[in-house]
Amino acid sequence: MITYQNLHHVSLTVTDLKRSKEFYKDVLCLEEIKRPEFGFPGAWYAIGNQQLHLIVHPTSQTIREEKILSSREGHFALRVDDYDRALTWLKGNGVEILEKPHSKSGFAQIFCQDPDGNLIELNVDQKDV
Repeated sequence: MITYQNLHHVSLTVTDLKRSKEFYKDVLCLEEIKRPEFGFPGAWYAIGNQQLHLIVHPTSQTIREEKILSSREGHFALRVDDYDRALTWLKGNGVEILEKPHSKSGFAQIFCQDPDGNLIELNVDQKDV
């Protein structure tokens, strides 16, 4: 049997590191952390006790075929403190979003995508909206 402590990190491939770093730092407000020199470009971000790793692969495809906003494709989710503040911030930064404040999941959800089309969910418990 395998037992788990937590999810350590999610890795995503991106095609343009500068553009991706601007999105993850300036738009999603993630904290970049030190990354070992692997011999290929990338960036790491801290998200609580977990991490997001970006790996540059110029011909990479995301796990998504279509680049339209959808809640039914592969994505990762970030829990935010304030739904309305996150929504206002994203809109103010010109990010295309899909709002699902009354999702059957029990989470109030905001979906967006990075410049390469990687799908991201921001959410809170519906009772907190």
